Amino acid sequence: MSEPVRPNVDAIRVDLRAIAEMVAPGAKVLDVGCGDGDLLAWLGEHKGVDGRGVELSQAGVNACVARGLSAVQGDADTDLVDYPTDAFDFVILSQTLQATRNPRAVVTELLRIGRHAIVSFPNFAYWRVRAHLLLRGTMPMTSCLAEPWYATPNIHLCTIRDFVDLARELGITIERGLAVDRSGRARGVGGTGTIANIFGEQAVFLLTTGR
Repeated sequence: MSEPVRPNVDAIRVDLRAIAEMVAPGAKVLDVGCGDGDLLAWLGEHKGVDGRGVELSQAGVNACVARGLSAVQGDADTDLVDYPTDAFDFVILSQTLQATRNPRAVVTELLRIGRHAIVSFPNFAYWRVRAHLLLRGTMPMTSCLAEPWYATPNIHLCTIRDFVDLARELGITIERGLAVDRSGRARGVGGTGTIANIFGEQAVFLLTTGR
């Protein structure tokens, strides 16, 4: 008997690969800040999820619809309150948390409307970011922080340790935490996230409140 063919996660962005592996097959999924629908399309094709998207830009929504995906225009800061409690198995927020006006409230809403939340963000304590600040004295630019300070949408940058502290403050259980480098290699985030905080260019967390 031949071995089953594994889905090719290399076809999607580095953090999305880690997110995709955390989502259960056949789950009901809401992708907040879904962009042009790369993750939704991959999850639908390879994991058979019932996926919906929310995207701030009309261009992103149009791109999703053109791919046959279900997506609506919406703002994570204001529109999540319109969704009923426990409406989804997984609610995903990838590379968007740092661009929200109230990250604490957004994370709370993710875990109200979903039994699990998956959040990814650039880690501002990554060693290359630290070195850039130390040696150049200017706002760092990396593959995850690609825009100059005057043009970036990011208004609430944080570190892995910051996020671990926030989860503790909100009574959120971190089921899994990964620090991911630019090549896609991942290491687990420990209790305080100290080592991961240095070597992870970005982070991916699987969260639950235990409901």
